[in-house]
Amino acid sequence: MLRLAIQKSGRLSEDSLNLIRECGISFLSASYKLKTEATNFPLEILYLRDDDIPGYVQDGVADLGIVGQNVLVESGFPALEVEGLGFSKCRLSLAVPRAAAYDSVQDLQGVNIATSYPRILGDYLAERGVKANLHTISGSVEIAPSIGLAEAICDIVSSGSTLLGNGLREVETVFRSEAVLIANQNLSAEKKELLEQLQFRMQAVRRARRNKYIVLNAPVAALDAVKALLPGIKSPTVTKLAEDGWVSVQSVVNEDDFWHITSQLKAVGAEGILVLPIEKMIS
Repeated sequence: MLRLAIQKSGRLSEDSLNLIRECGISFLSASYKLKTEATNFPLEILYLRDDDIPGYVQDGVADLGIVGQNVLVESGFPALEVEGLGFSKCRLSLAVPRAAAYDSVQDLQGVNIATSYPRILGDYLAERGVKANLHTISGSVEIAPSIGLAEAICDIVSSGSTLLGNGLREVETVFRSEAVLIANQNLSAEKKELLEQLQFRMQAVRRARRNKYIVLNAPVAALDAVKALLPGIKSPTVTKLAEDGWVSVQSVVNEDDFWHITSQLKAVGAEGILVLPIEKMIS
């Protein structure tokens, strides 16, 4: 049985559990439970503090983990990463008071900076030849300038509203992060096989999230132009309609390209365009 460690609460926990469920894995979850076992896959889920997950996986207490890449790198165990999962994206950024002068990272020379990520920030500053005084604190980093602890901060940013609410402005992006799957490097052959099965399911779910299924009607005269816009996985499916001179075309479109391609399809004569979500997509 694989033991998978995830954050016990918060957005990353919710997104991780949703991914596991979309992989067709069933389990009971309750806020008071610190572990649960899947009913239809050999998987046990452990609910832990996110900062503890890399160490637990490194030591073999857990076989796998889902954790923010920022936490993984800060822990000093980046080699545990198996693959990015594409959700819970954020950035680690430097911020200064709104009224403070700032032209470049060189302005931070000798400055006091409060952060929960001294390893990542220290490496970033060292690469740029900046020597600053790092004050490591956990939680409420944004308050540091207003209480005189530091002149700048480095913390996780999603929308930036927390910075604005505390009179700060973002000036440098230090690190970009997303949720990652990590694994102990000494898994048995049996557990490696289970990991491959789990990855196969996760990749099918993630691939489906990034794509849409599209169905449309088009005049035969425009078919070549439509096919050029819709390559599909191998090629689009084309079916004759009851009305002469018309065909139905079915294909897959990447979410990022969807609106651009749709406008082009309309321009070449496509009609009745339907867009449907894909539950799983196996290449």
